[in-house]
Amino acid sequence: MNNNWIQKVGVWFIVGLILFTVFKQFDKPRAQEGVTYSQFMEDAKNGKVKRVDVQGRNIQVTPVDGQKYSVTSPGDIWMVGDLMKFGVQVTGKPDEEQSVLVSALYYLGPTLLIIGFWFLMMRQMQGGGKGGAFSFGKSRARLIDENNNAVTFADVAGCDEAKEEVFELVDFLKDPSKFQKLGGRIPRGVLLVGPPGTGKTLLARAIAGEAKVPFFSISGSDFVEMFVGVGAARVRDMFENAKKQSPCIIFIDEIDAVGRHRGAGMGGGNDEREQTLNQMLVEMDGFEANSGVIVIAATNRSDVLDKALLRPGRFDRQVHVGLPDIRGREQILKVHMRKVPIHGDVDASILARGTPGFSGADLANLVNEAALFAARRNKRTVDMQDFEDAKDKIYMGPERKSAVMREEERRNTAYHESGHAVVAKMLPKADPVHKVTIMPRGWALGVTWQLPEHDRVNMYKDKMLEDISILFGGRLAEEIFLNSSSTGASNDFERATKMARDMVTRYGMSETLGTMVYVDTEQQGFFGPSSSKTVSEATQQKVDAEIRTILDTQYAVAKKILEDNRDKVEMMVKALLDWETIDADQVNDIMAGRPPRPPKYPPSSNTGGPSGGAPAPAEGGAPAAA
Repeated sequence: MNNNWIQKVGVWFIVGLILFTVFKQFDKPRAQEGVTYSQFMEDAKNGKVKRVDVQGRNIQVTPVDGQKYSVTSPGDIWMVGDLMKFGVQVTGKPDEEQSVLVSALYYLGPTLLIIGFWFLMMRQMQGGGKGGAFSFGKSRARLIDENNNAVTFADVAGCDEAKEEVFELVDFLKDPSKFQKLGGRIPRGVLLVGPPGTGKTLLARAIAGEAKVPFFSISGSDFVEMFVGVGAARVRDMFENAKKQSPCIIFIDEIDAVGRHRGAGMGGGNDEREQTLNQMLVEMDGFEANSGVIVIAATNRSDVLDKALLRPGRFDRQVHVGLPDIRGREQILKVHMRKVPIHGDVDASILARGTPGFSGADLANLVNEAALFAARRNKRTVDMQDFEDAKDKIYMGPERKSAVMREEERRNTAYHESGHAVVAKMLPKADPVHKVTIMPRGWALGVTWQLPEHDRVNMYKDKMLEDISILFGGRLAEEIFLNSSSTGASNDFERATKMARDMVTRYGMSETLGTMVYVDTEQQGFFGPSSSKTVSEATQQKVDAEIRTILDTQYAVAKKILEDNRDKVEMMVKALLDWETIDADQVNDIMAGRPPRPPKYPPSSNTGGPSGGAPAPAEGGAPAAA
């Protein structure tokens, strides 16, 4: 730190000295314009000059009245005698003799200073300096000391398999002799692969925190600059600093920014990014030993990385850090809930069921949004309703309280959502109904939300057929009870048609057409995807007929359920019009023929409004029909 400060002061001192010397060249005394030597002697003869100071050929004149001025003597040897005859007081001063060295510095000093300043800039640009504005070649890796890293494996949840894969790195960093005495070699590099937000960076910090070793953190884009050779210089400097701190960990986030396939750019295989990659390959596994330095990198695009980077000896091991399952989501929620005051009614398992496809970062955001809801409502703890509202906001956006809906539209939406819910409750394979609402939120006027009891890996034919019937329940309720239809079911029809088409063309779930794929193949061309026709027109007609049969059959199933349960639909519509949102307990009361219990969080006391639902989750979620 002190060296950087001294270097900066030195640079600015040199700049100031150069400017001072340059401007000093123009700072020379100027003689008074209009006064000649002859006129000066004439003034002295007429008694107008009181005193003169002679220094070499320079004469400083002090008139009897007026401002001093100076003239230059032409070499008149009789001047002093004449001035004394005229009564002028004459004094003499010795000439200022300058040494040869001073004269040389006076004339050559500015040039030497400029050359020295340019040399200093070039040295720092090439990485020789210790900081400053031009230290392009210095590594930008941020060092986290072992005493300042409080992250451990206890803070990492939802990726137990990944933790087991990297746990032996901690053992090696703590006790290297345990592996070396048996001839074993710890992996030099570990590549963490997974979607964004799954905790790859957190896992790397936990490794360093558990092992109590220094942790260098840098992004792949920090190596690349517009100056040629800067990235390679930064790689060298980073590994030099790491070796001084060994054993330690280097973490490179988004390594695909610098580790892509070589030879694919416009630079003919010699651009700046490839030079940086080449230097990284040499540092990770070259002639020089690199013991004690473990490189951990993270990316979500391992398919674009150079093969030389992935070979054994560099990144020996690839650890997949995927999206958490339902048990992992519950563990992650509990980790983040430790940081906020939680009410006793909060059940992390229910929240985990309702968040399929969420990453660790999404779950952290869910807890934060719930805390913000509780703060806006002046609560001391975060309760389940805050989490429900936060989840609905993340899925679908904020509530549209300002949306003015006519009573006719509210009634139509209530029948639509009641149709979805009743059909879902009467089918044996359907996921449990968690919430029904007619509160506008985001793009939807209402939502029926089902929560799966577990993560779904495979979809089965009977379950998919029931999901199609549930999607048809909304439109059928409008037709049966209101004798009308609206455009609100367009998304339901689109999803039902796609599901039926996939059953026939992709999954072999048609008894008539059998186990064959009836999808035209697509190829990625230069101008975008292009399709190749592999299904004949006659076969396509059979496919369309089979899809129509599946849709018509499930439409009839949903229609019979609603006609047999008219009283339940009417009771649910009344509850929705009164409270706008009903939960699973109220839905169960209605399906059992009992009057629904009052809501746990009445709309009048809930400043956040009734909760909405969510669209179909990406992973294992049930249809959330609107």
